[in-house]
Amino acid sequence: MTRLRTFGFLLKDISRRYVHRFEERARSLGLTLPQCRVLVQLSKQEGISQAELAGLVDLEPMTLVRVLDRMEADGWLERRSDPADRRARCLYLTAAGRPLVADVWTLVDLTRSESVAGLSPAETEQFIGFMEAIHANLTAVEPIRVPEPADQDGAPVRPPTVARPPRRGTRT
Repeated sequence: MTRLRTFGFLLKDISRRYVHRFEERARSLGLTLPQCRVLVQLSKQEGISQAELAGLVDLEPMTLVRVLDRMEADGWLERRSDPADRRARCLYLTAAGRPLVADVWTLVDLTRSESVAGLSPAETEQFIGFMEAIHANLTAVEPIRVPEPADQDGAPVRPPTVARPPRRGTRT
């Protein structure tokens, strides 16, 4: 198999290993990857809403709420009412949360250094440039639209409904 054919598999494996290594380090500080992402984003955009933050850290809103609840209980962030929308909550780092951002960046630096060990600074810069170009390419592509199945006349065809047996412990 050629190297070009395994490109996607290699990217996935590198990403998985990098994230795993970072998470090992974060656990030593009592942090999870989602918490690290929240800390970094809040350091850049304090006062952001929970809904906006969910998109930036790539978490489902309900999952993010659990992460924020834990971080608020630990005293790392606070929720404040949004003066423009009483239903919305804005997020702010606390004095206890701010030093954690520097700790997260230290973990990022250590994990990156470990992953590019053996590459020169110029090779590392070039590699990151390539990754940015790949990211831009994949961000710019249009989504693939899979046409809905249709019959000969163009009417939508729905897959047949399969009767499922009742679950154990339920009455029928």
